[in-house]
Amino acid sequence: MTYERLNETALEYFPCRYGLSKMLFRGPRRKLEGSFCAILGGTETYGKFIPTPYPALLENFCGVPAVNFGCVHAGLDVYLNDPAVLEACVKARVTLVQMTGAQNTSNRYYSVHPRRNDRVLKVSTLLMAIYREVDFEQFQTVSEMLCALNASSPERFTIIVEEIRAAWAARMKMLLQKTEGKTVLLWMARHSPDDVVHMPILGAEPLFINRAMVETIRPFATELVEVVASIPARAEGVAGMVFQPSDAPEANALLGPAVHTEVAEALAPVVAALV
Repeated sequence: MTYERLNETALEYFPCRYGLSKMLFRGPRRKLEGSFCAILGGTETYGKFIPTPYPALLENFCGVPAVNFGCVHAGLDVYLNDPAVLEACVKARVTLVQMTGAQNTSNRYYSVHPRRNDRVLKVSTLLMAIYREVDFEQFQTVSEMLCALNASSPERFTIIVEEIRAAWAARMKMLLQKTEGKTVLLWMARHSPDDVVHMPILGAEPLFINRAMVETIRPFATELVEVVASIPARAEGVAGMVFQPSDAPEANALLGPAVHTEVAEALAPVVAALV
């Protein structure tokens, strides 16, 4: 399969809202009625820089309308704080949930912005007591803060990661239960959850999630689909992605169109069987 180089043009995401949600999702806007699949996830699900992300491909492959509720940098808080999306999931024949990085989830040590989950909203007195030497007012993003905490004390940082992982698992169970219907968990990454043996600092997404965490939430979902990007798909890189030269570093960190095709192909028979 070949892809055109579209870097010189702007990609239209057709942003839209559903119900009373304050979030802007990727459009065009779809009707939330009849047989449809609701898809929740982060930047990959939204399809930043991707002309046809896997939700749209999935619809083409299995013929089931797919509503893309993906959000850039989304953690679980986006969806747990959005009644309109949860209501749509209840109406859907099946809800697909991409496993996003655990770092953008509120926990005992810090809370994230309800709509911009990559932003630090508040740091707890407990975390400030653990890291007395750190000036927390300097941080805007979760990634900046976590990098600084690990650099200051890798030993204490392991305690923070344990809490992040526990909070993610608890909130993921809550989200799956709130959808009330059939659910599909999606792992899409360059690596398998089995590869996360040693704690990554700020490596490849989904950050901090390992096999034990996946198995903890697995009983709460109807199906689990794991897609590890193939070597040929990874080799395609940014081919077919639409971005400005200044966005090249971010684009290179994301999975390209070839991987999105692999994800849609893996999901299609599973979703078709559930609807």
